[in-house]
Amino acid sequence: MIRVQDLTKEFFDLKRGPVAALNEVSFEVKPGEIFGLLGPNGAGKTTCLRILSTVLKPTSGLALVAGFDVARSPESVRANIGFMSGNTGIYDRMTAWEMVEYYGRLYGIEEEQLQNRLHEIFDQLQMNEIRDLLGSKMSTGMKQKVSIARTIVHDPPVLIFDEPTSGLDVLVARAVLEAVDSLRDAGKCIIFSTHIMREVEKLCDRVAIIHKGEILDVGTVDELIQKYVQPDIEEVFFHLIGSRDPLMNAI
Repeated sequence: MIRVQDLTKEFFDLKRGPVAALNEVSFEVKPGEIFGLLGPNGAGKTTCLRILSTVLKPTSGLALVAGFDVARSPESVRANIGFMSGNTGIYDRMTAWEMVEYYGRLYGIEEEQLQNRLHEIFDQLQMNEIRDLLGSKMSTGMKQKVSIARTIVHDPPVLIFDEPTSGLDVLVARAVLEAVDSLRDAGKCIIFSTHIMREVEKLCDRVAIIHKGEILDVGTVDELIQKYVQPDIEEVFFHLIGSRDPLMNAI
């Protein structure tokens, strides 16, 4: 469902010239799989996801989403993905139902089909109790549920989550992770960006550790722990980054 090969993205800096935010990144994500992108802030996670969602164009390399090239067929890619970040962006003067309905209409879903889909989603995410609640009256957890609902309203095969639990309390973050997990069970192809080790251990089928725009290694949590003879994924993370960044060893 997602195939990334030698993906590179450069930005121009007035002092340093071309700077690579991504450097020949390669990985694949299959249906029914949650693939984690684990890295510190500035590692290139969001740049990668913005390319996959057609917000940015790659400098070079290949990125296919649901069989469509992100550079050549961006409209087809957008029709087949749902994108969610930690920033909910919920409108204060719209109810939960109106918000998700609005996004469904933006995707061009026919009215009868859309209404059926809304009922299905609100049942699935247990949102009926907030159906008529205005955005201005919602808690953070409620807003996150609405954000997930509008992400999946058009039933896309590919879902992209860019640090969706950032800044959330433990209970709300747990609810978000449970919702993502249920989407995997529904056969969705999911890429999940985070810097939280526990989320990777709990949720991801495979993980890519990314640092300074480069993939350092890819595998299951258990595979990486065994390969680098470390007690957990956090120590694998610091081991790999320390091997590339001498300043990490001085901390």
